[in-house]
Amino acid sequence: MTRLFNEPEAFADEMIEGFVASHGRWVKRVSGGVVRNTKSTPGSVALVIGGGSGHYPAFAGLVGQGLAHGAAMGNLFASPSAQQIYNVAKAADNGGGVLLGYGNYAGDVLHFTQAQDRLRKEGIDCRSIAVTDDVSSAPLAERAKRRGIAGDLTVFKVAAAAAEAGYSLDAAVDIADRANHRTRSFGVAFSGCTLPGADHPLFSVPEGRMAVGMGIHGEPGIDETDIPTADQLAELLVAKLLTEVPDGVETSADSAPARVVPILNGLGSVKYEELFVLYRRVAQLLAEAGIEAVDPQVGELVTSFDMAGTSLTLFWLDKELETLWNAPADAPAFRRGAVTAEALDADAADLSEAEVSIPEATAESRAGAARVLAALGAAKNVVDANADELGRIDAIAGDGDHGIGMERGVRAAVAAATDAVARGAGAATTLHFAADAWADKAGGTSGALWGMALRAVGDAVGDTRAPDAGAVATGVAGAAAAIMDFGKAKPGDKTLVDVLVPFRDALAAGVEGGKPLTEAWGDAALTAEQAAENTAQLMPLMGRARVHAEKSLGTPDAGAVSMALIVRAIHNTFAEAKAAATIKEKA
Repeated sequence: MTRLFNEPEAFADEMIEGFVASHGRWVKRVSGGVVRNTKSTPGSVALVIGGGSGHYPAFAGLVGQGLAHGAAMGNLFASPSAQQIYNVAKAADNGGGVLLGYGNYAGDVLHFTQAQDRLRKEGIDCRSIAVTDDVSSAPLAERAKRRGIAGDLTVFKVAAAAAEAGYSLDAAVDIADRANHRTRSFGVAFSGCTLPGADHPLFSVPEGRMAVGMGIHGEPGIDETDIPTADQLAELLVAKLLTEVPDGVETSADSAPARVVPILNGLGSVKYEELFVLYRRVAQLLAEAGIEAVDPQVGELVTSFDMAGTSLTLFWLDKELETLWNAPADAPAFRRGAVTAEALDADAADLSEAEVSIPEATAESRAGAARVLAALGAAKNVVDANADELGRIDAIAGDGDHGIGMERGVRAAVAAATDAVARGAGAATTLHFAADAWADKAGGTSGALWGMALRAVGDAVGDTRAPDAGAVATGVAGAAAAIMDFGKAKPGDKTLVDVLVPFRDALAAGVEGGKPLTEAWGDAALTAEQAAENTAQLMPLMGRARVHAEKSLGTPDAGAVSMALIVRAIHNTFAEAKAAATIKEKA
């Protein structure tokens, strides 16, 4: 369990503050994460990496000369928001373009893509590399769907060395892709990890058993076996990875020995001495297979809080990749060779966010903003009341953090909306503030999608009139379109789309039939609740749960359930407002 924390929701921010305070020679804090505290070559490519917190030394520990230029740091096990990534990238940019690097998780893909698009619109050439090294997360034929785990290190190190050597952005992307293609990882776990403040781990493994093929966010394994000896585990890990020698690697007796960087990674509670015992046999097995181990890495490189587990990564080298892997680097958690780094000037400007001005709004729209705030407050209350259950549902086939993420997002949205209303914002601006805050603080896939939803409704209702039924229905339709276009989910994939689409259709039908908003929304909420229940009979085809599809059969999707809860809670605020208005009229 995680023993040392203050308030659980403050853990990530306080962790970053302490990391920067203890590693100021390498990094400084900017809004959204950290960047180098040393000078970089003007005109060179900047590598900006990132992901959720809880995996140190990934990602902040890899920021420094010869390695990453910045790291966007999300909340615990949640991707950083697009705003965080954008902020870090702007602060790290050297004028030669930005390469974004991250693990291939749905939330990271959504947010990093959004940030990439925004940077490009501003004239900054930006590309991305999503690491896909985990062989257990998808078959080889669907390698693009694989997630990234400890192989992040090889891809990031090679890309960073290329940038340091003066490679163009195109060339840096090419070499990062090659490193990704030649990296394979496989892991096991003996127990799950426990987030700060939680009273149980995200998943559990029966006594004496081992989960095979687990992920670093608390995703359960794809199989279970009895706990083997260290030698037997080494044989399992090596045998699995040797079934997937990358294309272009020669391993025949007639060729020179293949050269690999082996990375034996501890996930949190398996410590160095145990890893050394395990690596002893890994080294023997590689040698027996005619494979030469180059610069082995044994230790904690990508962790998962207190998860008891380990993963083995094989990085298959060629001459150029080996040169870049061996290039000097000096970061808090990864150092090699001699690096000369000049500290930034003490007065170097940090990227800061100026307070956003409030557009003018009509009195009708400001009254609508108050109703928006009431609706968000109801959403917060229902999420707070059901956060544990949402986490339990999510943990069956996912990583169990949906309730925590929804709490972070909706609380931030309420705080932002409260500030907007106090400053005289209209309905659209209030929704836009709430959308940005939800996406920024929640992170993950749900944060991105709820941010899109609120922004779409805000776009539809505007700041110049009272939000009416037609505008709200149009906004919900826009939210559904934006979410399906960006996330690529469709009805039947077992996601919140399975609730959003029927809710959208029922709301539109009610409004078009002449029903007032409260009645139309109430009818649509019933449809949403039934749709959420129906997801229990679906097999997930998107996201992390896809790997454990059969485990979720019989359990509804957590995102679908949370959406149904929220639309019902919002309806209750409409009904209460209508009742209050009726009483006022009678008085």
